[in-house]
Amino acid sequence: MRKIDMIVIHCTATRADRPLSPAELTKMHRKRGFKCCGYHYFVRTDGEICTMRPVERAGAHAKGYNEHSIGIAYEGGLDAQGRPADTRTELQKRSLRILVRVLKSDFPAITQVVGHRDLSPDLDGDGTVEPEEWTKACPCFDVKKEL
Repeated sequence: MRKIDMIVIHCTATRADRPLSPAELTKMHRKRGFKCCGYHYFVRTDGEICTMRPVERAGAHAKGYNEHSIGIAYEGGLDAQGRPADTRTELQKRSLRILVRVLKSDFPAITQVVGHRDLSPDLDGDGTVEPEEWTKACPCFDVKKEL
């Protein structure tokens, strides 16, 4: 088993008013050259938690962090106009909290739960990755405050 010390939260960067099935998510990742979905878990708008990739296998979701992290994506992240927004339903929020709690229990070495955007480079070197430094808005909410 690989050493896992981090959870990285993502959004699928799809419009919240258009459903995305696990099969469609896998197809999107295959088009990008991955063998399967790059995330380990996918949280649907109805709160369903889908296992996408075995945790024993490194993910393909956060370059430089895949070997020691678990990737979780939630369905959505873009509003009806295609702009980044926190589109999570209450069921998604609940499922994300539960999933993170269970994973932290199963993998006691997990010391960090971050959003993908939090892994952006600290361009000004002040020790904080500020919004103007994000390479992307994903996951469109402040993971550190919520999870």
